[in-house]
Amino acid sequence: MQTGIRSLSENPQQNPLIEVRGVSIRTGGREILSNIDMIVHSGEVLTLIGPNGAGKTTLIRAILGLEKPSAGTIKIRDGIRIGYMPQQLAIDPTLPLPVSRFLKLAGKMSDGNCRRALDEVSAGHTWDTAIGDVSGGEFQRVLLARALLRDPDLLVLDEPVQAVDVNGQTQLYELIGGLKKARGCGVLMVSHDLHLVMSATDQVVCINGHLCCSGHPEMVSRDPSYIALFGDSVAANMALYQHRHDHHHDLDGSVIGGVEGAPHNHG
Repeated sequence: MQTGIRSLSENPQQNPLIEVRGVSIRTGGREILSNIDMIVHSGEVLTLIGPNGAGKTTLIRAILGLEKPSAGTIKIRDGIRIGYMPQQLAIDPTLPLPVSRFLKLAGKMSDGNCRRALDEVSAGHTWDTAIGDVSGGEFQRVLLARALLRDPDLLVLDEPVQAVDVNGQTQLYELIGGLKKARGCGVLMVSHDLHLVMSATDQVVCINGHLCCSGHPEMVSRDPSYIALFGDSVAANMALYQHRHDHHHDLDGSVIGGVEGAPHNHG
């Protein structure tokens, strides 16, 4: 598979949101990333995958201006608004901080804007709940709502399904895909499991300190570099996730709707 910069849009003339060319990052004398190329366009979900320690979060930090590349360039569209959902956000569970107040800490936001963002991610019921009392899946949705408050052109989501069970992960990825369609924004999402995000992503960039492969998720799943990183079982896992749901799950993963007893696989 050809690596390097590639257009992730059917319209190659479209002005990209983010363009990463030949980026390398060294920290403490150690090279974390080497010669990374990537383009993110509006209206597409690009998923950045790789094993733990591959440099995914470091690349995200560089795109957000929190890390300085030692080589290469990162071009960002003028005037772009970015909504960021961090990989980890430590909050004292004993702090009496309701979700409504937590959202307003992101800036001068009205109750109306915050409520609309929560409703958009199906978490409106958490408004008066203490942030320490929401479930793992609810907390991720609250973080996603927080990222939506600036009406972003680009959503940057670093491992958005942490602390969520597999059923809840499927629902969150479906939600992210729905947000992309409804808003027309670009989504740059970090994950370490391609088979989980298969149906929610348009393009994949796989890194492990360097660019291993890139392209459509089905193509990447068959790439020797990807298989070398994740093992021969990935094809079977991918197959399990290529299906249509006849049911849905609530925030704790319980099945709602659908045909009772109908078989379904989640890997």
